[in-house]
Amino acid sequence: MENRVTTKVLLNLCTVAGLIGCALLVLYGWQHQLFTSQEALQAYITGFGALGALIFVAFQAVQVVIPILPGGLGCLAGVLLFGPGLGFVYNYAGICVGSIAAFLLAKQYGRPLLAVMFKPDTISKYKAWTSRRFDVLFAAAIFFPVAPDDFLCYLAGTTPMRLGRFTAIILLGKPAAIALYSLGLNVVFQHAAALL
Repeated sequence: MENRVTTKVLLNLCTVAGLIGCALLVLYGWQHQLFTSQEALQAYITGFGALGALIFVAFQAVQVVIPILPGGLGCLAGVLLFGPGLGFVYNYAGICVGSIAAFLLAKQYGRPLLAVMFKPDTISKYKAWTSRRFDVLFAAAIFFPVAPDDFLCYLAGTTPMRLGRFTAIILLGKPAAIALYSLGLNVVFQHAAALL
């Protein structure tokens, strides 16, 4: 029990540290006028070359394992920073890597990890899924961007599902959801920016 509490506190500290880090990055960007235009921000990021893309992919992967911000914001950031094509590719790569990492962590540590990372309401809401055809329900949830994908990746790791099947579902199911998030949020952002 004490170990579970320590892990939960550590995860909460990581989330707080991530939020503080994001706030500091926003403050830095504001001070250096990186948010004056999309072009200014893109120029800054492309100045890092491949390292900028690699950092973004790593951020998206970590975002799945330890959710810091809503995943949709990361998808929007990818499109704004790298454009629709590369933004989609980097979002896809990072989210797939993070999803597989979450699955493997749950395979290793089991249901106690779910209790540490997620609210009891979320766990109980999807508990019934594991007694039915989980593979089919999971694949449908991953394809449509309405379910808590991060949680479902962890939940999948507590079922008999094998890594190969999980990876196939993620690789085939994620493109449509990521495209909807990435491009849909980009359209909303462009309309909001035009109103300002």
